[in-house]
Parts: sequence; C-alpha cells; structure tokens
Amino acid sequence: MKELAERKSKLVADNIRKTRELRNYTQDYLAIKLNISQNAYSKIELGYSNITIQRLFHIADILEVDAEQLLT
Repeated sequence: MKELAERKSKLVADNIRKTRELRNYTQDYLAIKLNISQNAYSKIELGYSNITIQRLFHIADILEVDAEQLLT
C-alpha cells in the first residue's frame, strides 16, 4: 500500500516538472511564486517532499492547469 502511494506521489511530481518545462518556466520562477527556496521546490519535483492540497492547487494555478491534470 505504501509503495503504491509513493509511486503516485512520484507521478504527480513528474507531472509538475513536465508541465513546468512545457511552459518554459524555471524552477526558480516557481519557487519565487510559491515563496519558497529553489532547493525546496526542487525537492517537490523530485518527489522528496510531500505537498499539501493547498500547495498543489497553488502550483496548478501558477502553471495555468487544473490540479486534476497534475494528478493524472
């Protein structure tokens, strides 16, 4: 069960990275918008950091996508 959750978390992290790259945004840009360090943002994309639902919605807003797109 835990492994499944970890795989899904990694999928979300990958979707965030791919969407950011598609928009030609840098990690630094997203970090500034989220008011966190670039290192902290990098950990989100690498799947090393668990994010809240609120943070997921904020990332989706910045990337101009529905949060659902980042989850699937």
